[in-house]
Amino acid sequence: MSIDLVELVKQQVSTIALSGDTEHLFEKNAAINQFIPFLLNIFRSKPELIDSFQKQLNPRLSDIFTTNPSLKEQFLQNLSGGAPVSQIEHALNQSIAPTLGVLEDEAGSSDPAAISYLLNLHAARILAAAPEWVLPLLAGLGVNTAAGQTLHKTPVLESTPVTEEDKRVNWLLPILALLILFGLIAFWFKACSKKEDPLTSATTISQPAASQPARLQLTTGADGLLTYCQIKTGDATYMDILQQQVKQIFNYALGCGGISDTSYHTQFIDQDTIPSVLQKLKGVPNTTLTWTENQLSILSENPADAQNLANQLKPLARNMTVMVQEAVNEQSAVENSITDAQKALASINPDQIRALDVATALNLQIINFATGSSDIPKLNKSILDQAAALLQRASQVHLIVQGHTDAVGDANANKQLSQKRAQAVVDYLIAKGVDPAQLQAVGYGQEKPIASNSSKEGQFKNRRIEFEVRNSETGKVREVNEEGVTEIRN
Repeated sequence: MSIDLVELVKQQVSTIALSGDTEHLFEKNAAINQFIPFLLNIFRSKPELIDSFQKQLNPRLSDIFTTNPSLKEQFLQNLSGGAPVSQIEHALNQSIAPTLGVLEDEAGSSDPAAISYLLNLHAARILAAAPEWVLPLLAGLGVNTAAGQTLHKTPVLESTPVTEEDKRVNWLLPILALLILFGLIAFWFKACSKKEDPLTSATTISQPAASQPARLQLTTGADGLLTYCQIKTGDATYMDILQQQVKQIFNYALGCGGISDTSYHTQFIDQDTIPSVLQKLKGVPNTTLTWTENQLSILSENPADAQNLANQLKPLARNMTVMVQEAVNEQSAVENSITDAQKALASINPDQIRALDVATALNLQIINFATGSSDIPKLNKSILDQAAALLQRASQVHLIVQGHTDAVGDANANKQLSQKRAQAVVDYLIAKGVDPAQLQAVGYGQEKPIASNSSKEGQFKNRRIEFEVRNSETGKVREVNEEGVTEIRN
């Protein structure tokens, strides 16, 4: 077939059934994914249920097990995965109507006969998708898992004379039936005893290859609504669930930037509480929340807002260390850096200029470009004017102007922006009389961070312009930083 009906139903139904849910999302999603092929096998074998469920406003799991109610509890226990059975049952109840909706769309009709025809076209795939432990339960409900037909239909046989051999066969039939029944019970018991918890199973498979913790970061604007969100996890299914939660809670249609890769862990610590935490974050202005490993850090422009949010989150995420980060006063930091750079440049003897002294002074300043802009702030122009006058006296020295950004946003866009900013500095110095041959602009984007991008403070430090000095006589390139001058390559 051109489509995988089972996967199509899973993808569409899970999102609908779990909409608005906040607890045990991983277990509920896993339960629904195992329930779908079971339900499709039931519908395929008992088309009368399709018509019955279509007439109900809220069809329920119990209606499937009316012929054998005891099997329902066994079924739910196999699906619970550690979550309360009542919540799993509710999630399954919520998935029945959406399943019928998807089938009606694919069949092009709500007629049970059309849906039944669609299911029979995909019978082999539907049966193959059912977990092994489901097969005995399907058999107990009258579904022949070998032939794909119902067991409750008795074949019509022509009357033939009864021979002695037939009598012996008839005598053996009850014994064979008992042996088959015992075999089914043994198979079911073996399947249950080997059942793995979905969380444990996923961790066992994915964790060995994972080298980085799963990470979630969100930032709100002045109105308390979401302005930025990023998810990094090794579990693509859970990322989809979390995306839906973010969109619903914050009414944020864009969702989060997402990276699903086996290098990241498949789980967050206390991940069941994430939706509740997001509800608390909503409405708190100008705040960044970062969830990684066992740390939940909060950074807000208003320290009182950060502390109040932390107090609300500690009882929710009990296995997390909730931290309030101190906000950086960016304007004050920029002004202090300008003052330091001015003093350093003024101390250089115009008759004995050492290019490394010029570069050291330039690296003291913070050039705080506006978001997405390459326009040099007015505060920094006076520093560049002083530097240009000195560089004109040191024509033997070349400056390499490096542009760097934080890791917020697209990496390619960041690299292009960093190149534009470095070039803007070069162009300004040239306009002030510096020989173009002395200057080179290089944009590195987010490739060379000097601080963690998990906080606004780290992001602020990573958005920077740095200066290297290349001596045209020796070909040596030296980097100037807080520790002094270091030769970094030939």
